[in-house]
Amino acid sequence: MVKEKVLIVDDEPDILELLRFNLSREGYRVSSAASGEEALSMAQSEIPDLIVLDLMLPGIDGLEATRILKSDTGTMNIPIVMLTAKGEEADIVTGLELGADDYITKPFSTRVLIARVKAVLRRKVKEYPEKDAAIRIHDLSIHPGRHEVIVSGKTVQLTFTEFGILHFLAKRPGWVFTRNQIMDAVKGDDYFVTDRSVDVQIVGLRKKLGTAGPYIETVRGVGYRFKE
Repeated sequence: MVKEKVLIVDDEPDILELLRFNLSREGYRVSSAASGEEALSMAQSEIPDLIVLDLMLPGIDGLEATRILKSDTGTMNIPIVMLTAKGEEADIVTGLELGADDYITKPFSTRVLIARVKAVLRRKVKEYPEKDAAIRIHDLSIHPGRHEVIVSGKTVQLTFTEFGILHFLAKRPGWVFTRNQIMDAVKGDDYFVTDRSVDVQIVGLRKKLGTAGPYIETVRGVGYRFKE
């Protein structure tokens, strides 16, 4: 079976060759670009299934390329996995806010990167649950229509905000969301949010969920995700 097409973007030839070799060995159809401009041109003409995008690029950098891709109706649905240097937490947050789907820091393990690529592609082909559809994960059930959460057969009482956060994260297991993205989804863009206010909500939510609390994972320096 022909696997998905992956566009890799990096201005370091050694990294491009490393990614090309390993992704091709997994059966993916791989194309490559060495600059943001080239990446945009190829993404718009080839429409890859996923882009592995380095943030530090000459000319149009990875963040600007992400912004352009996500604002174009022809490319906005292409998943993006960012490659970042260690210590670039601000850039990671910005990239996720712009619409990137995941990230991995350099130096990276090729096995980990391939696993991330596979995970993002799996998420892409899954249909999101309908707005009012129940979500069941292990011993946790979430019923949006009834505003009901059940853990191991017992009903858990949540506030409106706690329920909104849980439902938002659980609809997209494995996706990393910043604190601003979480509160924008729950309260709307005009809701004033601080890192502390989101963290407090998450602490209370985990406590109420009991054994299901660890399903909400902290991604240091970035935000939170629901465990796959």
